[in-house]
Amino acid sequence: MSLATDQILNRPLDVITIGRASVDLYGQQIGTRLEDIGSFAKSVGGCPTNIAVGTARLGLRSALITRVGNEQMGRFIREQLVREGVETSGIVTDSERLTALVLLSVENDNSFPLIFYRDNCADAALDESDVDPDFIRSARAVLVTGTHFAQPHSDKAQRKAMRIARESGAKVVFDIDYRPNLWGLAGHDAGDSRYIASDTVSAHLKTVLPECDLIVGTEEEVLIASGADDLKTALRTIRALSSAVIVLKRGPMGCIVYDGAIPNDLEEGIVGKGFPIEVYNVLGAGDAFMSGFLRGWLRGESHQTSATWANACGAFAVSRLLCAPEIPTWDELQYFLERGSPEKALRKDEAINHVHWATTRRRDIPQLMALAIDHRSQLEDMAGGDAQKLARLPDFKVLAVKAAEQVANGRDGFGMLLDDKYGRDALYAAGALPSFWIAKPIELPGSRPLQFEFTQDLGSRLVEWPVDHCIKVLCFFHPDDPKDLRDEQIAKLRSAFDAARKVGRELLVEIIASKHGELRDDTLARALTEIYDAGIKPDWWKLEPQKTEVAWGAIDGVIETRDPYCRGVVMLGLDAPQDELAAGFAAAKTSRSVKGFAVGRTIFGEVARDWLDNKMSDEEAVAEMAKRFGALVEIWERP
Repeated sequence: MSLATDQILNRPLDVITIGRASVDLYGQQIGTRLEDIGSFAKSVGGCPTNIAVGTARLGLRSALITRVGNEQMGRFIREQLVREGVETSGIVTDSERLTALVLLSVENDNSFPLIFYRDNCADAALDESDVDPDFIRSARAVLVTGTHFAQPHSDKAQRKAMRIARESGAKVVFDIDYRPNLWGLAGHDAGDSRYIASDTVSAHLKTVLPECDLIVGTEEEVLIASGADDLKTALRTIRALSSAVIVLKRGPMGCIVYDGAIPNDLEEGIVGKGFPIEVYNVLGAGDAFMSGFLRGWLRGESHQTSATWANACGAFAVSRLLCAPEIPTWDELQYFLERGSPEKALRKDEAINHVHWATTRRRDIPQLMALAIDHRSQLEDMAGGDAQKLARLPDFKVLAVKAAEQVANGRDGFGMLLDDKYGRDALYAAGALPSFWIAKPIELPGSRPLQFEFTQDLGSRLVEWPVDHCIKVLCFFHPDDPKDLRDEQIAKLRSAFDAARKVGRELLVEIIASKHGELRDDTLARALTEIYDAGIKPDWWKLEPQKTEVAWGAIDGVIETRDPYCRGVVMLGLDAPQDELAAGFAAAKTSRSVKGFAVGRTIFGEVARDWLDNKMSDEEAVAEMAKRFGALVEIWERP
């Protein structure tokens, strides 16, 4: 290997993508006109933005060059890309223009109406000044997209990036990405139009082809890039202009790779394994495809392997609703390639969906120390039916947030459990702390069998929750309970799990067994096994202290066997004194699954009584809760 080649392979970035960055608003009602859509799901969008996300999910080091507006949608794109692991230093904030928007819907399996809101938008204003030569030289490859050759300034920006890339030994990838109406060839209502012949567009794109190392497009895109009327002539026209590897995307039929002369029989190219999948939404499939191909191509895999990975990634995309959020992660792709799926509609495969969910969570939380004050009935008991005291409970919960904030002092790994009944103002206060983890209860306090509070229709309730709020459900469950009671409890937990996955919220399941039976070394392990057997895989468990390392070891074994993607366990307090909790912490820290604690009345119980009786001021209450919470944090963090 030459030194120059070695230097290229060791560059900080694998690929920089250039071009469109939008916020996609997907209609959530399927099988209806865009005119009749009632609600939308939001995600990042735009071909190069989707590819930056997709390649990052597949383990490549990706970056994006584009512009976004100086407003909420532009900040959303930046923040989401950071969460996805995409390098964002190449994104310019345009204070004069708005971030592009796209409205999309699934009318049927052949019609996917979309409207581009791109009048003088930020990403379309990209120009040469936005392309930093040193940034381009930090990558092994640069990906340019057809749409951004449609305007003179963005055309120059992409050509500058291509020139610098080639001079530095990097590869140039061309995603033809043809959208006729973005070239001014179709009306605003024709966003889903895929092909309109244009000699002007073809002549323009043909000047790009000689500078490329990889060219990817559908049959229609190959036609527009070449200006030819039939596929074989189109491919040979491109080959005459470029020695690049050509990848022909063929939808459900997979793809064919041409590395060298174009054969007389086009089927004689390199074909990757295909995957017969039900088509749900074709939008974004090409971006997922490109992500999979680049993972193989840039890591030196054979064209057949790269094509297989590309086809598999495309299959995931067409089987799901959104674009970037549906692109598989590396773990998910490997799971699918190794095991396949019994479902033609991958969105219905629970096992794959769990891998997807667990490997695309918004952030890592390796440690969690939470002040739990989601209590309702206990605080009502303290108020003793006094209307004035009950009216003050929301204010007390705000004080608890201030205490937790004081202890956290801006550090990660802290959080709160707060409720909707008395904790609205506290939730607002905690929500203003960006690093705080927040969970909210849904159970009717004290219910056994489990019932939900306020309504049994969780779906309509949870859709109103912030996307980063975790659902917490407490269940008094003992594995020696009568079978009919256990079945009823598990059915309710299953409905909570299904609702959480449907609306995209994390789920914490709290199990308390000791209130209704003996707590032995195998009790909670047996309880968790029964819940896992019902297909319930919570993101978190909240469990009572265990007296022995054996008990924690049994719990570890169940979690690691049944769901290695589980975030872990937080230990609850059950109003235990601090010295008892310290002993419980010591045993819990022998566990591989326990990541922290979520303790409530030990911290706030006595303080709440004194504060409600006007024996303690607001400041004193905050100071005392901070002292108690801080003491538990200090104990937990001891080596």
